[in-house]
Formats: sequence, structure tokens, C-alpha cells
Amino acid sequence: MAFFLMVPPFGYATTFTHIVRNNGDVGSSFRTPPSRSNANATGITRAADRYFELKSEIHRKLIGVLNLERVSSLPKDRIRAEIGRVVETLLEDERVPMTTAEQNKIIEEVLDEVLGLGPLEPLLKEPSISDILVNGYNKVYIERNGRLALTQVRFKDNAHLLHIIEKIVSQVGRRIDEAQPIVDARLPDGSRVNAIISPLTLDGPSLSIRRFGRHVITSGEMIENRTIMSGMLKFLAACVQAKVTVLISGGTGSGKTTTLNALSRFIPEEERIVTIEDTAELQLQQRHVVKFETRPPNLNKEGGINQRQLVRTALRMRPDRIIVGECRGAEALDMLQAMNTGVEGSMSTVHANSPRDAFSRLEAMVLMADLDIPSRVILQQLASAIKMVVQVARLQDGTRKIISIAEVLGVKDDLIDVQDVFFFERTGVSDAGKVEGRFRSAGVVPKVMERLRVSGIDVPASIFEETLSVP
Repeated sequence: MAFFLMVPPFGYATTFTHIVRNNGDVGSSFRTPPSRSNANATGITRAADRYFELKSEIHRKLIGVLNLERVSSLPKDRIRAEIGRVVETLLEDERVPMTTAEQNKIIEEVLDEVLGLGPLEPLLKEPSISDILVNGYNKVYIERNGRLALTQVRFKDNAHLLHIIEKIVSQVGRRIDEAQPIVDARLPDGSRVNAIISPLTLDGPSLSIRRFGRHVITSGEMIENRTIMSGMLKFLAACVQAKVTVLISGGTGSGKTTTLNALSRFIPEEERIVTIEDTAELQLQQRHVVKFETRPPNLNKEGGINQRQLVRTALRMRPDRIIVGECRGAEALDMLQAMNTGVEGSMSTVHANSPRDAFSRLEAMVLMADLDIPSRVILQQLASAIKMVVQVARLQDGTRKIISIAEVLGVKDDLIDVQDVFFFERTGVSDAGKVEGRFRSAGVVPKVMERLRVSGIDVPASIFEETLSVP
């Protein structure tokens, strides 16, 4: 197949170097593009299109050289050598000026297309990035340290983006098409993926990746990052060890899963834990863990397994604790019954902005089970099962903090009665935009202290009488 690149008047070699740098270099790709004149921007866009065409041509020629269905079994050095040979031949045939560094860059990018996720690979290699948000083939945002930024990473077109999405979902045995245009999946490193395509999106496929790196944030690092203070952590650790049921509440991206992972470290090694999730993302460090994951229905709407079925199955497997990654529906009823019938010390997360909102959401979820249960009975069951609520939040400066630890006292006036044990008191915002404040004790000794004492766990009462720290 003939392939020609027209050389623009201002010199193709210079433009190509610029495009290689801005499409492949990690450091420059994460910065918001500077403003340019319309003419210059048009020239850059055309050169970028030619760059994508060149990579596509190399990819097509590579298919004729290698059996890409078996390529993953080949040594990476051999694949790289074949790509290099195709690149050199193509550049020689088409007389495209390119330095050795530029050739190496394009070889790496084609390698990413063959073995990885194409333009997303440089982002996935950056551990500081927590979210990758693809709004369209030419709009890729990242979140780092709680801040969103537009990158210069782009796909060739919507078809290219769709191909990468299909590659992701096929790795976990799922599919995405017009009949099933929404899919949840995960990457090998545990990162959570959500994709949605036409006809539900108007501007092409959309993709979001919530990163869960290999490194699990420890409780010590949470103290270091001022997410929680040592006295608060000591109290929560004691609650987990004494099998006090803990609910973690917070908004999207607030750090619920990170907090759950950190607290799970205090579960004794000898206990049997069963985890239940829609998309596996928990990273428990214990040895005796059984992991369940839901399964969506097939094309005929058959074979789906939901969280409620998995909770019922878990109860037959002699669990010491059940951890539900996130309560979203009717499974809350089965989880509630499990907590009240011997599976103490279980943990879960829920989307809510306060402890009281969390119970309102759980009550609504229980009602989804279509059972005629009076509201007051549901509230009494909730108050009996859940003893502590940890509220996490992402503040306006991007930092994540545990803003309250509340104890459940019971039911009062048809509402769950909760009382803060610790809370984060905001005092203002600095000139640099950082949220200022301090962690405080509410000045009350929680009722759960008696349970901790009976369990042989010593927590000094003095931590409930002081201001803990000023971050």
C-alpha cells in the first residue's frame, strides 16, 4: 500500500519532532496546551494527523509480519525488533526525515498499541495520576493530587478510542456494543474502568479509569498526609479489632476504598474474610480472603449474578467478616441481616454526604428488596447492626480527609441518632488555596468503649478530651 506524507512549507522534520514530543513525552503531555493562533493550531493539528497516519500504517504493516493474536506470547525484544524493521523500511520507502530518537519514540508508541492501551500507556505508567477521564478521542483529562488538568494525549479518532475500550473489556470477558453500551471492567493493576458508547453518548465513546496502583496506602501514610490523626486511627483500629461494624460514607472520589483498605489491615490474620464487589478493587493484605465479583447478564439477559446473590452465598461459607465494596441496592437487606445474625465486624462503603444521609440511603436500598418491612423496623435493624460511621471527603483544595467519626446511638424520632466522636473543624482557606482547620474530639467518651474494654483492647480515654492537631 502506497503511503505518502506531504511536507508542509515550514519544514516537516521540525514539525514531526514537535509532534513526537507532544504526543509521546510524558512530561509535556500532562500540561495544559498553551494558547496558539488559529493558523498555527491548524498546522499542528494537521501534522498530528499525519503522525497518527504514520503509526497506523506501521501497525497495518506489522499485522502482515506478526500474528498479533499470538504476539503476547513472544518476547518483547523480538516484537520491538520487528516493529523497528517495519519502521525503518517504511521511512526509507517514503523518504520521511526522522532522527534515531524519533524512530525509537514511534517504535515505543506502536509497541503500546500492540501490547498495551495505546495513548493511555504513558498515563498508566505515572503513579501520581489517580483518574484518567477520556471525554472524547481528542479530550483526555487527568486528576493528580485532587486537581483536574487537560492533557495533550489524544487518539486518532473515535474508532481508535473504541478499539482501546474493546481491548480493555475483552480482557475481563466482557463486551461493549450497541446492545450493551455501558460496561464496568478493571485493568490488571486493579484500576476500575467505566466506558459508555453510542447511542448513549453524543460525542463519541467516553472512558474513565479510577487508578488503584500496586502500592496500598498504609495507615501511617494517611497520618503523614493529614487524612487522619493518630488518636483517631488508634480508636478506629480498636473498633475493627473488637468486631465493631463500620460503615464508610463519602462522595465520589473521596477516598472510601482507600480508607476501607487501610482499616482492613487491623482485621486479625486468623479470621476468614469474604469480599463482594461489582468490580474488584479492594486490596486486602490478609491471607485468608475469598473474593467475589458480580457478573453482568449476557446478550439474552441471562446468567447475571448480582451482589445480593453473592451475599447469600457468602453466608454459607463460614465467614468471620463480610466486606461489601459498596452497597448500591437490595443487597443492603441481606448485608443487614448478616450483621445482625453473627457476622460482626463487617465493613462496607456507601455514597453519602453525611452519616445521617448514609442511613437514609441504606434505608432506601433495603426497600428495594420489595418486602413489606415497616420503616421503623428497618431503622432499628440499621442502628443495631452498624455502630460506627466514618465520613470521608475530598475538600476544595483536592485533599482527602476523614471529616468525622460518628457513633450510632439508636433510633430517635424515626431517625438514626448519631453522635460525633471526632470531627475536622474548618477554619478557612489560605492565600494558596489550601483548606485550613484542625481535627478535634467532640469531648464525649463513646459507648463502644465498654466493648473495647471487654475485648481486652486499651484505648486511653484522654484522646476524647483534646484537640488532636492543627494541620
